[in-house]
Amino acid sequence: MSGVREGLSKKLLARVLSVYFVLTLLVTAGQIFTEYLNAKSHIQGELETLKNTFSTSLTRAIWELNTPQAKSIATGLMELPIIEGVQIRDENGSYVADLGRTTPIEETSITKGLVRDLSGGTFGYSFPLIFEFSGRTSLVGDVTLYSSVDVVFSRIEVGLFFLIGNAIIKTGFLVFLFMSAFRSMLTSPLNELTQQISDFHLDDPESSKLDLGISDNNELKLLETSYNRLIDEMVEFQSKLSDTQKELRDANQKLDEQNISLEEEVAKKTATLSKIMLDLEQQKDELLINQRELRQENENRQFIEDELRHRNHELAESMETIQMAKDQLIESERMASLGGLVAGIAHDVNTPLGVSITATSFLEERLNKLAKHYENKTLTGSAMSAFIDDANQTTHLLTTNLNRASDLISSFKQVAVDQTSEAVREINVSQYLGEVIQSLTPSLKKTKHVVNIECPDNIVIQCAPGVLAQVFTNMIMNSLIHGFENIVQGTININIQQVDNSLLIQYSDDGKGIDSDTLDQHFDAFFTTKRGKGGSGLGTHIMYNLVTQALNGTIKVSSPDDKGLSYNISIPL
Repeated sequence: MSGVREGLSKKLLARVLSVYFVLTLLVTAGQIFTEYLNAKSHIQGELETLKNTFSTSLTRAIWELNTPQAKSIATGLMELPIIEGVQIRDENGSYVADLGRTTPIEETSITKGLVRDLSGGTFGYSFPLIFEFSGRTSLVGDVTLYSSVDVVFSRIEVGLFFLIGNAIIKTGFLVFLFMSAFRSMLTSPLNELTQQISDFHLDDPESSKLDLGISDNNELKLLETSYNRLIDEMVEFQSKLSDTQKELRDANQKLDEQNISLEEEVAKKTATLSKIMLDLEQQKDELLINQRELRQENENRQFIEDELRHRNHELAESMETIQMAKDQLIESERMASLGGLVAGIAHDVNTPLGVSITATSFLEERLNKLAKHYENKTLTGSAMSAFIDDANQTTHLLTTNLNRASDLISSFKQVAVDQTSEAVREINVSQYLGEVIQSLTPSLKKTKHVVNIECPDNIVIQCAPGVLAQVFTNMIMNSLIHGFENIVQGTININIQQVDNSLLIQYSDDGKGIDSDTLDQHFDAFFTTKRGKGGSGLGTHIMYNLVTQALNGTIKVSSPDDKGLSYNISIPL
């Protein structure tokens, strides 16, 4: 019986699966598009976050006309994976740095942050650089960070493979489920029906009855019942013929038995020979398969080794790039700290200088008035006495304020020179700590916080003073910014002792402290609880490196019961 070219089950299965394939394709495409939009939104958010990290140092570099530092920061930004291009312009619209894939900007100046989609599959985030000085703000330039669609796709590449693989797995499972259901409920019963009908024997119609093994009362069961009823009717007709053919069968019975015996013997020998040939063929196929698998395994191992060598080379280059960027950020952090010190000292120096200028103007006015009385010969003793009193008060006021400005400038000069120099010299720890505290007066006088210092006057140490100043500055500013947040009046205790050949520094504050999880990451680079609020995460990391590397000492941090923060520093003399 010729086979059916296109069965009903195949048609039905093809139509059902085609609808499912179309729906799966549409849903997967929608998910991929959503993943693309989410990834692009995250990258745009990361570009905006970079503004908080680099805008301060870029603004100061452009304000100070430090073009090499601005270009160095731009080069460091180009090392970030999401950055395709960097444009830095000054307040006149002239390019300070133009690196990577960029697009010319038509606007004269940019006054607020904005995200724009550009040609060539790129998009950029532009923001202004605003410098604050003495309560006034100035637009010194703008920065545009570029990223591209390639970066977005590299970010969602794993997600895309997961979505497509998930769709393929679900589709394969559904195809298997449908095929199994169609095979068990329709295809297999129809094939069984076809096979049993094809095996119909006219000589023994009773054994040719249909037995599809179907328990449900469906159309196939009805067909089986009707066909078996037809067989029963045929058997009744054949029973009448069997009586007349009985004698003929008896005569041929012996011949049939001999034929059957001969056929069985031939079948046995044929089966034995076929089995031997089949075993030999199977062994040959297994040997070929093993050879192919061994060859493929060797090729895979060679490919994996090459890929590992390539990945190790890329990792080494990435580590060098990260170390360079880290060193640049640490230097920028130190210069930013010195810049803040300059701004504070300048503000404090302006106050006594302003009072001195006012006193000088007053004294000049009184001198002019006295000269007029003298020329007009109207000068009296009382007027002269009043002028002398005013002159004494004015000169006293001038002397006091000019001495105050001189003290501030002297302290700041020594600390600033030390922070920008790594020269080693001998210092008195108590006196030098006083100069450091004096340089921090602009930050301390705005608060009610108290700094208590216990240090013998005879402790002398040979080191780079700028390193020690940077350590104390970072600890005190860390307490002011983080420890005393939302605290009106706090206390800082600094206890310095010389034990044997070591200088022991015990620093503590009664601020809000930090929890154990944050304490474990306290000295890690770029870790900060002020992300997005001006914190770079490098202050404590720089302090740790200065103590352990520049001073060859040790530093430990603790926060008992999450109340207050303590540093224990040991420096060899």
